[in-house]
This record gives sequence, structure tokens and C-alpha cells, in this order.
Amino acid sequence: MNMKEAEMATARLLEVMDTLRRECPWDREQTFDSLRNNTIEETYELADAITDKNMEGIKEELGDLLLHVVFYSKMGEEQGAFNYTDVANGVCDKLIYRHPHVYGDIHADTPDEVKQNWETLKLRKKSRKNGALGGVPVSLPAMVKAFRIGEKAAAVGFDWQKREDVWGKVKEELMEVDAEIEAKNMEYLTDEIGDLFFALINACRLYGIDPEGALERTNKKFIRRFGHVEQRAEERGVTLRELSLEEMDGYWNEAKQNEK
Repeated sequence: MNMKEAEMATARLLEVMDTLRRECPWDREQTFDSLRNNTIEETYELADAITDKNMEGIKEELGDLLLHVVFYSKMGEEQGAFNYTDVANGVCDKLIYRHPHVYGDIHADTPDEVKQNWETLKLRKKSRKNGALGGVPVSLPAMVKAFRIGEKAAAVGFDWQKREDVWGKVKEELMEVDAEIEAKNMEYLTDEIGDLFFALINACRLYGIDPEGALERTNKKFIRRFGHVEQRAEERGVTLRELSLEEMDGYWNEAKQNEK
């Protein structure tokens, strides 16, 4: 990366933000609260582009997120709270502090050791009141939050000794789901299904799998195969409801074979 070009591009973006905040009615009226949902949406759009391996889309969505960083920084400057320089220097200071194996005399030869050091250093920054899990944002989606909770608990030693052991927990939770189904206890069934999800997400963590990404791949696969079933029904001039379950299963299996 050409540092001079990067500096010029950053200066240009900051100047554009100043102009928009001063002269555009929409930009001028925005607040931290009004932008919050837009920022969340932009983050998901980036996630979609990453899932699709769409490099052009990733570049565009990163630009949108960078705009939001600059936008929030400008509003912080207007309120005398912080500015873009504070934000950039703050993250640099944090990165240097959390990478003592690069900027200090700590040794970390594997990614797992780096993560362990990172979580330990983060924990030192937290008050005892917040505890090891205090840094997990409340507003995170439940699946992402469960993954981060598992990571943070593991960082202080609360984890399975061998990753294979997690499957015993998954089976245990599945048996408890079965028991509540038999008892027809819907309230407890909700709890047990939640426990089953949590165990599966921990299994993903231990095997290095992103549960959100894995589920999204399945979503896309289901949509693709279901679309094939719809197409075959349309070719026959019938609706899906006019197909028998056996016929739909046949077209579904046909779609699976076409993917091989």
C-alpha cells in the first residue's frame, strides 16, 4: 500500500465529510442514534459480500463502513468528545498493547496463543464487576454472542480439555430436548433447545467453524434447491401445493444430484 496515497485518500474523505455535514440537509441532521441502524445494516451487507466472496462488493461495503466511522468521528468532534485522530490513535494504542509478541518481549508462536494473550490482556482492562464476560456487547445477535461468550470463557480456562468432548454435551442436550418433547413441556423445551444451540455453537468454536457462516451456507443451499423444486413445478404447469411430498422430495434430490 502506498502510504502517501492512503493519507491523501483519508484527508479527502475527512474533507468530504466536513462539507456534507455543513451543506447537506440530510447529513446535517444525523445523530449517533439515527445512524445506528444504518451502521448495523452496512455491517450485514459487508458480511453478505464476504460470504459471496464478492471482492468488488467487499470493497464497496468497506467504504460504506469507513464512511460511518468518519461520520461518527465528525459528530464526536462537534460535541467536543473526540475526533477522527483520537479514534485512529486509540485503536493503534490498543493494537500495540494487545500485541506484546510483536511490540514487546512476550512470545506467541501460534494463532491460538495470540488469542489467549489478547483475551488475557482485555480481561486486565475490565473491572472485577464486569468479569470475564463483561466485554460481550448486549446487542450482539444471539448466535454471535454465544460464540464470543464461549471464547471468553475458554480464555480463562473454562472449556473442554479435548474438543471431541463437546459432542458428549451436544448429545446430552439433545436427550434433554427429547425428554421435554415427551413431557409436552413447551417452556422447558425452549430452554433445552437454547442449550442445544449453545452446545453446537461451542462445537463450531472448537472446530474453527463460524456458525453464522455455516448456517448461511445452508440457507443458500436450501434456497437454491427449493428454487429447483419450484422450477420443476412451473414446468409441469402446477403449483407447489399440487405436488405430493414424494414428488417434491424427488425434485429436491434431483437438485442435490445436480450440485455434484
